[in-house]
Amino acid sequence: MTKARVLVLISGGGSNLQTLIDASRAAESAYDIVHVISNRPDAYGLQRAEQAGITARCLDHKAFKERSLFDAALAQMIDEVCPDLIVYAGFMRIMGADFVSRYEGRMINIHPSLLPNFPGLHTHTRALEAGVTIHGCTVHWVTAGVDEGAIIGQAGVLIKPGDTPDDLAARVLVQEHRLYPVCVQAVASGSAKLVDGRTMLDGKPGGIALLG
Repeated sequence: MTKARVLVLISGGGSNLQTLIDASRAAESAYDIVHVISNRPDAYGLQRAEQAGITARCLDHKAFKERSLFDAALAQMIDEVCPDLIVYAGFMRIMGADFVSRYEGRMINIHPSLLPNFPGLHTHTRALEAGVTIHGCTVHWVTAGVDEGAIIGQAGVLIKPGDTPDDLAARVLVQEHRLYPVCVQAVASGSAKLVDGRTMLDGKPGGIALLG
């Protein structure tokens, strides 16, 4: 079986990257992580990649005066690798529409809320302030709109009385580590596809759901 070539974009510690690396080593994995790029030189995820024998590079966004110049340089790096799938794993950059359209249908992200609720930042605080009883995480296709792409999979957690944002973040992260490898496997194997703006799972509209 020819495995899908996955390139991972990161900005920080790379805990989701590590779970994807670990999952990729399973005999049944449909993907190999072939390259990691960070926009921050101090991202610990770069060390995780190097320790796993994966080529890792930094493209510091601060070196570019304009967002479009960073987007173009990153696209050039990605095209040199020729990945089948691009995975955001804590990649904290909003990319321009031209960049996104270039890789539409083969670029995915994980977000710490049950989208469409709480797109953007500070999701755990906002969930507690809103008084919702269920929170979680979502894997979705990357589109030009922030956290607006079609959902590939979700995993939920119950909010407990007295929860703080840190409590919630810790429990959601556990679910991220469960959900992301499953979704990357589904996309890499061709089970999950983006068709006309919606997710098709094994040829039918739908997505992956995991219970916390």
